[in-house]
Amino acid sequence: MFYSFIRVVARIIVYIINGKPRFEHTERLPKGNYILVGPHRTWFDPIYYALAGSPKKFSFMAKIELFKNPILRWILNHANAFPVDRKNPGPSAIKTPVRLLKKSDLSLIMFPSGTRHSQDLKGGVAVIAKLSKVPIVPTVYQGPLTFKQLFSRQKITVSFGEPFSVDPKMKLNDDGFKIIETKMQVGFDQLDHDIDPNFHYVDPKAKSKA
Repeated sequence: MFYSFIRVVARIIVYIINGKPRFEHTERLPKGNYILVGPHRTWFDPIYYALAGSPKKFSFMAKIELFKNPILRWILNHANAFPVDRKNPGPSAIKTPVRLLKKSDLSLIMFPSGTRHSQDLKGGVAVIAKLSKVPIVPTVYQGPLTFKQLFSRQKITVSFGEPFSVDPKMKLNDDGFKIIETKMQVGFDQLDHDIDPNFHYVDPKAKSKA
C-alpha cells in the first residue's frame, strides 16, 4: 500500500518539477519478475526506473548507512528497500534479493557499478539472476544529473533493452562474470546510442573536481 502511494506522490512531484518523462520500449519488460539493471548516473534515477516499470513493483538495494536514521529507515522498509553493507556485503546481499524474486511479486532494481561514481560492473547481478532464475533487463537514464538541473525542464528518457538470462549451466567464475558484464554494457551502450548518438556521460562530481 505504501509503495503504491509513494509512487503516485513521486510521479506527481517529478511531473511538476521536470514535466512528463519519456519511457521507451516498455513492451520489452517481462511479465514475471526480473532484474532491472542500469548505470547509476544520479541519485534520483532509481525513482525514474521504478516509474518507468510501473505497474510492476520493485525492491531496491540501499546502503546500510541510510537505515541508521529511524524516519528514513521506516520509509525505506515500506518502499521495499533492504540494507546492504558495501564494505562487508555478507550472504544476505545475495539471499535477500533472491528470496524476494522467487517468493514475492517484486522485481529488483540494481546498479551493477554499486555507486554513482564508479563505472566498474560487479558480479552480483549474475549470481542473483542465476539463483533466482529471472531475466536481466538493461536500462538507461538520460537527463539532468543534479537536482538543480531537474528544474531546467531538460528532457528525461528511460529506455529498456532486450531481456537476457543467465545460463543455469554457466560457471560464475571470472569468464562467466565477464560474459554477463559484457552483455549488460553492450545493452547500455546500445540504448544510449539509440536515444542520442552523441550522448556521453560525464560524472558531475568528477567534473566539479576538474
